Amino acid sequence: MILGQVVGEVIATIKDESVHGRKLLITQLLNPKREPIGRPQVAIETVHAGIGDFVFLVRARDASYAIVPNAPADLAIVGVIDHWDTIDPGSLELPFGDSYYT
Repeated sequence: MILGQVVGEVIATIKDESVHGRKLLITQLLNPKREPIGRPQVAIETVHAGIGDFVFLVRARDASYAIVPNAPADLAIVGVIDHWDTIDPGSLELPFGDSYYT
């Protein structure tokens, strides 16, 4: 899953029938420190997210399954984040070359 924040809306009067009735929202992808990653992207909304909400997103084939199987989507909002605690991301990373299995 990908973390992001909804920063705007897209109005589309003509779109594929399988996504008819769904909102298109502009999302800014974020890293664990809540810093923007790349440029904003358009995502299909499936969980009643709104502008300013922090959200979970999925890409590619997973995005198409979030709506209807085989829907033409590359990015979909699948969850709204209510509370977000982070720890130092460096403590989660293993040194280069090390691998551990659980």
